[in-house]
Amino acid sequence: MTTKSVSSSRPVRQRARNHAVQSHEIRIIGGQWKRIKLKVADRPGLRPTPDRVRETLFNWLGQEMTGMRCVDAFAGTGALGFEAASRGAREVLLVEQDAALVVQLQRVQAHLLALQLPEPAEQLLKVQRGEGVAALRQMLPASQDVVFLDPPFDANVFEAALAAAARALAPAGSVYLEAPIRWTDAELEPFGLVVHRYLKAGAVHAHVLRAEPGAA
Repeated sequence: MTTKSVSSSRPVRQRARNHAVQSHEIRIIGGQWKRIKLKVADRPGLRPTPDRVRETLFNWLGQEMTGMRCVDAFAGTGALGFEAASRGAREVLLVEQDAALVVQLQRVQAHLLALQLPEPAEQLLKVQRGEGVAALRQMLPASQDVVFLDPPFDANVFEAALAAAARALAPAGSVYLEAPIRWTDAELEPFGLVVHRYLKAGAVHAHVLRAEPGAA
């Protein structure tokens, strides 16, 4: 949502409490809610995944995500989680720490579910206030088909998030990592992950990671 300064000591997500929450729009690229524009909060440090990157990412993951279980661990605008839900993911959990952003995500959730077909919200699309790494650590091992990791770029959470995501990842699943630098297979080895796909778009380094062959 990111040099390795994975050792940065800056806070995970600091936003001025007195800053007015304004709105701008993102659009859903594919699936049942394709082309729908969504109001998202305009907050300091909030960085929606660019359209070009999202389009490429979901080309990599598959245009259809029917039956998949996904978690957007640092949801922010919710662009990644809502896109997965639009494409048919069975379960999507959006985790966000900022209370005002949670309210905005819930508004978007209600808007989309009012447009959608059969499944009730609790079975398809959930918004949860919480810290992303903690939420991943609480998940059952091997329970998620896709884990989206897009933390604030100045956050000191990348290594912890990767470790937690690797534990939650199903054997054939994928981790999407958006970061301010390129991660190599050597750097990912402690987590049992390897780079499957990679692109750079401006300041964004986007990776799709998978379990290293032979990793437990």
